[in-house]
Amino acid sequence: MEASLLKKNQSVEITIEDLTHDGNGVGKIDGYPLFIPNTLPGEKVTAKIIKLNKNYGFARMENLEVVSAERVEPPCAVYSKCGGCSLQHLSYVGQLAFKRNQVEETMKRIGKLNVEVKETLGMENPWRYRNKSQVPVGFVNGKLTAGFYQKRSHEIIDMSTCLIQSEQGDFAVQKTREVLAKYGTEPYDEKTGKGNIRHIMTRFAHTTGQLMLVLVTTKDRLPFKEEIIRDLSEQLALTSIVQNINPQRTNVIFGDRTKTLWGKDIIEDTIHGIRFAISARSFYQVNPLQTEVLYQQAIEAAELTGEETVIDAYCGIGSISLCLAKKAKHVYGVEIVDQAIQDARANAELNNLSNTTFETGKAEEVIPTWYKAGIVADVLVVDPPRKGCDEKLLQTILAMKPKKVVYVSCNPGTLARDMKILSDGGYEANLVQPVDMFPMTTHIEAVTVLNLK
Repeated sequence: MEASLLKKNQSVEITIEDLTHDGNGVGKIDGYPLFIPNTLPGEKVTAKIIKLNKNYGFARMENLEVVSAERVEPPCAVYSKCGGCSLQHLSYVGQLAFKRNQVEETMKRIGKLNVEVKETLGMENPWRYRNKSQVPVGFVNGKLTAGFYQKRSHEIIDMSTCLIQSEQGDFAVQKTREVLAKYGTEPYDEKTGKGNIRHIMTRFAHTTGQLMLVLVTTKDRLPFKEEIIRDLSEQLALTSIVQNINPQRTNVIFGDRTKTLWGKDIIEDTIHGIRFAISARSFYQVNPLQTEVLYQQAIEAAELTGEETVIDAYCGIGSISLCLAKKAKHVYGVEIVDQAIQDARANAELNNLSNTTFETGKAEEVIPTWYKAGIVADVLVVDPPRKGCDEKLLQTILAMKPKKVVYVSCNPGTLARDMKILSDGGYEANLVQPVDMFPMTTHIEAVTVLNLK
């Protein structure tokens, strides 16, 4: 069939050739790509076309004719509706291979780099790994519920469990929902701006077992506050109950004000023996087991002897910085979020690590200032957001010429782009190590080290 003859609502037979970066199957008709969710490479399906653009279209699977050997039955009851996971129908071995292939293809396509991509480091048990859960609250069929949004919508799914959340956090969300319903707490309505309770968030520290519950509200006042606190503290093994107030009509979860209602202000967890104090709004990796794996890769790549000066760009609360500080002469960290820098300084003090300096600001502005002041890194670590490193920072790296650049990435596309710039500027990378921080999703973390030639 020619692509020019395709029409909306038409049913077509098509063979799936690949998966896109967001986990959709893709097949072609006369060279015209159709993206079809919940399909896998090698499968032959009958699909109904739902949208046609000039260069590509979208379809919905109607019937599965030939089934991939890697297809598995998703264990989650709401997987077909929920927007949280996208790969539960693919075996875990298949997920690890998919992520490695994504990194490898991206290195070639965007970076024009012929670099070895190692097998993805996965989990022995890829379930119940998230130590942080934040779910919206609303009415579903007249009943107060808390659950994730349906795909491509802000309609809340009435769900009783999430298989990638920690069991402790999962249970706490459901109990909190019951207690709030008991006292007639009115959920926030995005459309009208009315209501009080917006989100329920939990944070669980896997090494200490400490659990924080956060209630995000539109108002400072929480009706039946004492009763709610009493019931929650009696029914759950909590370390603290915190309230965050966000009065704005926005999709942003947190507001500017946070107060502790019961218990401690923070919970504590450890990574590689380093203690971290985690507040309600601290940035902290959500998969503790794989964070150990990821950071171990970065530590080994740095090859520290105790004589090196290390700069950690995008340092957050200092999680990588402090792990490196145990083996370095001095570590400098920079982060644009001031609260994160305050947390980093507090965490350095908590661990008696005096060989650290943390400064608030843009990495691309602070590091050049340090460089002008004579601070030159032997090893420079970058763990940027999805947009990758700022161009000015990359140029500073090329001018400073650290012996090693350890790049921790959450986006293979920007990793490949930045590696190409650094490679053209005199650095060489031999391999990239993907790490599966987020099983059942398409997100990929990777670590590489670039050595000065």
